[in-house]
Amino acid sequence: MGAPDAASEWFSRRRLGLFLHFGLYSIEGWHEQDQMRRRIQRDEYENLVSRFNPVDFDADRILDLAESVGMEYVCLTAKHADGFCLWDTRQTDYNVMHAPYARDIVGALSAACHKREFPLGLYYSVVDWHHPNYPNAGRHHELSGPEPGDRPDWAAYMEYLRRQVTELCTHYGTVRHFFWDTNVPQHGDRSINESLRRLQPRIVINDRGFDEGDFGTPEREYQAHETAAALRFVRYTEACNSVGTQSWGYRRDEDYYSSEFLIRSMDAKMAKGGHYLLNVGPDARGRIPAKAASILRDVGKWYRLVREAFGDASPASELTGNRSVLLTRRGCNLYVHVPPPAVSEAVMLAPLAQEPLQAVLLNTCKPVRTCVELFPVHWQSGMRCLAIRDLPRNRLGGETLVVRLTFADPSFAAGGGQLEAFRG
Repeated sequence: MGAPDAASEWFSRRRLGLFLHFGLYSIEGWHEQDQMRRRIQRDEYENLVSRFNPVDFDADRILDLAESVGMEYVCLTAKHADGFCLWDTRQTDYNVMHAPYARDIVGALSAACHKREFPLGLYYSVVDWHHPNYPNAGRHHELSGPEPGDRPDWAAYMEYLRRQVTELCTHYGTVRHFFWDTNVPQHGDRSINESLRRLQPRIVINDRGFDEGDFGTPEREYQAHETAAALRFVRYTEACNSVGTQSWGYRRDEDYYSSEFLIRSMDAKMAKGGHYLLNVGPDARGRIPAKAASILRDVGKWYRLVREAFGDASPASELTGNRSVLLTRRGCNLYVHVPPPAVSEAVMLAPLAQEPLQAVLLNTCKPVRTCVELFPVHWQSGMRCLAIRDLPRNRLGGETLVVRLTFADPSFAAGGGQLEAFRG
């Protein structure tokens, strides 16, 4: 059962979100899968609870940063694979209320979101390295086997999971977005997502849980959800990436992506109709690292200028045979997305051959020159085509350019179309 129209309506327009990976792993600052990847014994890892005191966590400040970037929803790791819960759950003592901080982080973020009508999303890992009933068996994202005292029992663990996600969907107001992760046993059960939708009618749910969900989730630059030649996603798709190349959680000595790389990655997904969930990891005190915040601001400088080319604009790259660019359209406006590296100062858009009323480079808010003419490369066909001329690609060499072409009426070219609606 797909998401209802009320859910798809909000999600279709809000295209950029903030992902927050936060938990016990933020203390050591190595990786969010610290316990598994460094083979830390469970009782040793549990000692981190006594040190978890993110006194500088400020949900409003985080949302201020997100909004300044142009982000329109947020998703927090309520429970990652280590099993530590960032809310006041009644299902386990392994939660934030039993740490020195002793405050409900999901509750704080929820309150801040609802105050400013900012959609709240929650992440929940199916894999659990702490719960005695989860059957860790050495598969991907699992511990190598049961720890002393464990009682592997999938049915019992599923009851625990159901009770926890019911808490998340009943105690924190409206939840718009749910991000399952690591259903390693590939267990199918449609009743789980159906129960979430009964509790939260406007929720959208990803495809990493117990059925196909409402949207796909390609991660980092992994392209299994699309082919290199694809011009649009065939279903709602939310790509996700982190500002850091090594970790999603806070890492003390992180190797960060360049802002230019992230912008190009965002544009490549969003111009095909996708959403983008960009992650940062708060540190042990709950602060967004200065470098990560700086990267978000750099991304925001670009995105705030060009965001009209996304939103409810439709992918339209099929309107040109030029595969070095992507197109989106809304009404009489066609948006030309020109990624780096710079090849030349002109972009030809054959077979389009209508002169626009106006051409503006959104990156600078300045007009650019266009023409319709016969270019030497088309000498045999005699085809005239529309071209954008004199783009400042040397001056803005590392930046993805977006040009808005405004035509007299929306019939400037056939095609365009809309993304498929959610399917039941």
